[in-house]
Amino acid sequence: MFAFAHTNIYNKTTMKKKIHTFRAVVFPTILVEIAGLTLFVIFYFNNFAGTRDVISPEYVIGGAVGIVGINILILWIAYISISSYRHKTDLKAAEVIGSDVQEAYNFAMIGLVVTDENDIVIWHNDLFKERHIDILDLNIFEWQRELRTLKDKGSNEVAKLIINNRNFEVKYLSDAGLWIFKDTTDYESIYSYSKLQAPVVGILSMDNYEEVIKGDDDYNDTITKAKDIIFEYTQKYGVLLRKFKDSNYLMLCNYDAYSKMQADNFSIVDKVRSVSIGEDIPLTLSIGIARDFPDVVKLNELASAALDIAMSRGGDQVVVSVYGKEMEFYGGKTEAQEKRSRVKIRVLADSLINLIKNASNVLIMGHTNMDMDALGSCLGVKAICERMKVPSKLVVDLKATEIKTRAALTSSFNREELEDLIVPSKDALGLVKSDTLVVVCDVHIPSMVMAPAILDHTNKVVVIDHHRRAEEYIESPVFNYIDPAASSASELITEFIRFSSISPRIELNSTYATIMLSGIFLDSSFYKSKNTGIRTFEASTILKEYGADNSVADDLLKDDYEEYIETTNIVSKMKTADYGVVYAIANPNQFYDAASIAKAANACLQMKGIHAAFIIGRTSGKEIKISARSDGLINVSKLCEKMGGGGHFTSSAATFLKSDVNEVEEILLNTIRKYLSEAKADVNRKHTPEEM
Repeated sequence: MFAFAHTNIYNKTTMKKKIHTFRAVVFPTILVEIAGLTLFVIFYFNNFAGTRDVISPEYVIGGAVGIVGINILILWIAYISISSYRHKTDLKAAEVIGSDVQEAYNFAMIGLVVTDENDIVIWHNDLFKERHIDILDLNIFEWQRELRTLKDKGSNEVAKLIINNRNFEVKYLSDAGLWIFKDTTDYESIYSYSKLQAPVVGILSMDNYEEVIKGDDDYNDTITKAKDIIFEYTQKYGVLLRKFKDSNYLMLCNYDAYSKMQADNFSIVDKVRSVSIGEDIPLTLSIGIARDFPDVVKLNELASAALDIAMSRGGDQVVVSVYGKEMEFYGGKTEAQEKRSRVKIRVLADSLINLIKNASNVLIMGHTNMDMDALGSCLGVKAICERMKVPSKLVVDLKATEIKTRAALTSSFNREELEDLIVPSKDALGLVKSDTLVVVCDVHIPSMVMAPAILDHTNKVVVIDHHRRAEEYIESPVFNYIDPAASSASELITEFIRFSSISPRIELNSTYATIMLSGIFLDSSFYKSKNTGIRTFEASTILKEYGADNSVADDLLKDDYEEYIETTNIVSKMKTADYGVVYAIANPNQFYDAASIAKAANACLQMKGIHAAFIIGRTSGKEIKISARSDGLINVSKLCEKMGGGGHFTSSAATFLKSDVNEVEEILLNTIRKYLSEAKADVNRKHTPEEM
């Protein structure tokens, strides 16, 4: 090929000389003919020098015919000469590559194009004629503009083009001015067909099914309507549906059917939700789908895991597991409904107690930048361990703890108590044994826990959280309880303590109870958050019974003067991103505590007409955080997930390892513009928590 390339360099230079010579001869000749003809016409019709008398009309006609004949002869000779040379060029190429070069080109469907230094096509092989593509003497970039990028990038790049409804891959050899076109139409057709026929597996589950039917499955109007919608929808898109449980269905289809449902944004979720509007107990769908893997058994496992994530995020949504890529989320427009019962809580609490009882020791930790809710829930688990007389420690790095939480620890416990209560993460790893139990509270993302290294050295991990489940998740926990309907993790642990079947009951000292109540205050925004339910108030009442001091709990969250000024300054920079949506950028030259950014977002929501607020603040030299808060009309968790973060329906965050605040602002605004309509909640839906 390189020899052929060098041959083409010589050939195209010779070709150019021939064309230049042809132009140098023909064009002056034509100009002379035109000038002579003009003079003759002037002299003849004006009869200058008796021209008309000397030259008869017959001679004029004969001369004109002769000139035309000579011109035709010249053009014919030039055409024959260039065509002959082009044929010789093909023969020379054949000598380099092989005698059947044209057949080799055609069999491999390879087209070759040679351009000069002005990017004019001076030669191409017969493939283009067969494809009815005529580009000789054209500027190749005027023909296909995309090729300029290929030339600029160099010979290692390959471009894909569609020309005359056929697919081509193009490569450029700059030294030879040679363009190689590979016709990949057949391959692309096979690939496209294979992709459209690739298997897709889904699992559909009706949320709150047991509560809605109330023992009357066959005649429940809501269930009947929902099933009709499911059957009609799957039939419309060619999905095979098989029931394997009263509330669960297996979905089988190809990628073509899946892509149509995706384009429809899985409207089945909205349609089913609409049948229970106004009902005390809403009926919604959770769907887990898996694709892009040839083994249907593996796809079934991925779909099952995707369904678990959809349900742990509150249901009413579709989670798509794309093999080897990040998960995709659709729906999730409504908040999770309270579905806890005392029976279920008792079973869960007893399971946790048994795990603690059988452990040699317990390590308890929350998330980095530990807040009051994380601390409170960890202290609640500590109380359970103390009741079971199992050694336990809270893994806490005071430097990785929010200011108020750090102050609560140092003011509520003396030095001896604090040393007995907590252990730094660098020392905690030495306490891990084969039967150590690790309890993670208020977080389920492994990279966000206080000491991620501990997770790699134990196979017994418990996860208790109230945030919507993210794609990144602690692998294979022995106990997993995520309830997005709860206001806080402290609320969940309080229920475990009260409703467990252990006797005598678990005791909770007043200091622990006060900090747990402060955690509920924080995450429920003093009961003003939309995710505050009946159980939130009941949990607060239980903590009061254990001696929680609500006045002290409130004091633990109070701002000092500097914090108040800081929050006010951030809020004063508030801008409008959309109707009812605001954002503000904290001083980019100052580092902020995560709690301060969150507090500013909460302060924005105190103003009338604001449904969602986003605060951008720098938390370190290389880290910028967005804290998002909502009044429940907008799912800020969905928006933060699009930016790589996550959290709760009304309280979420996203972290960026960037140094430019303006860049993060642009990401936020683009996300709001693109996904705000999806994140708006169904405000017509009735939110009635389930009775115990």
